[in-house]
Amino acid sequence: MTATLLRKPKSFVPDRLAVPAEALPLDAALPALLVEGVTKRFHVGRSKRPVLAISNVSLRLERGGVFGILGANGSGKSTLIRLVSGLLTLDEGRVEVFGHDIAREEMAVKRLINRVSVDAAFFKKLSPMENLLFAARLYGLDAGRARKDAIAILERLGIARKRVDRPVEQMSRGMQQKVAIARALLTSPALLLLDEPTTGLDPRSKLEVQAFIEDVRTSHDASIVLTTHDLDEADRLCDRISVLNDGRVVAEDSPNGLKRLVAEVHRQEPTLHSVFMTYTGRSLDEDVEDEAEPDDND
Repeated sequence: MTATLLRKPKSFVPDRLAVPAEALPLDAALPALLVEGVTKRFHVGRSKRPVLAISNVSLRLERGGVFGILGANGSGKSTLIRLVSGLLTLDEGRVEVFGHDIAREEMAVKRLINRVSVDAAFFKKLSPMENLLFAARLYGLDAGRARKDAIAILERLGIARKRVDRPVEQMSRGMQQKVAIARALLTSPALLLLDEPTTGLDPRSKLEVQAFIEDVRTSHDASIVLTTHDLDEADRLCDRISVLNDGRVVAEDSPNGLKRLVAEVHRQEPTLHSVFMTYTGRSLDEDVEDEAEPDDND
């Protein structure tokens, strides 16, 4: 049995979506993302002994859901996102996106996903519109249609039309992050990987982005993986959360399930802050030695 991937979107979301036609029919019974026994090691510096960055991690994201990944700096969150997106190769285990194996069906997976990282890369001399249109060309989108869609998305994220033709380098860090999110959404991914998407945003912009993530999820059936240091954001957006510590999953449940667990078993206050402290032994902003991939922004 197959089902159309995307539903008719709301007015602010483009009504023609960029997923290639051959990628649209997907088995409705398949999870959006399946991660089984994934392990990743890195050789750092001159050490002959590899560092275990991700160890036997498994998770399952159902279609249309939002899966949160929490962990302190250096816990492996960004490394896991890079493995799922195909930017890093697996040492062990497997990853499937709507049934497509990322190792054997790399191009099929790339058509279905897009990623927003905490450090978005742009052609900074170009404008937001030029950056988005360049991305549209890479995905084979019609330029005229992509321009209209880009304006709609940017305006929904709080970027006025008069600002879309100014160089990205003249924009604040928060505004640049909004452009990165818009660029990812322009391609209408079936699986959206958000690696700390609201880091560096002011409170108002953060709320705008969170509201947009909710809208994207409900309006065109996107499935989302979210890493964040904002526990209130995770509580608001996520259906299910995994807590990573030293590259391992140490707890997983719904936000309410995790809070009940720390209250009933560990006699702690039923908050995600208590969950985080209970299962990692660290405060959220505590720096730990990052022994994973160089330049990993965990």
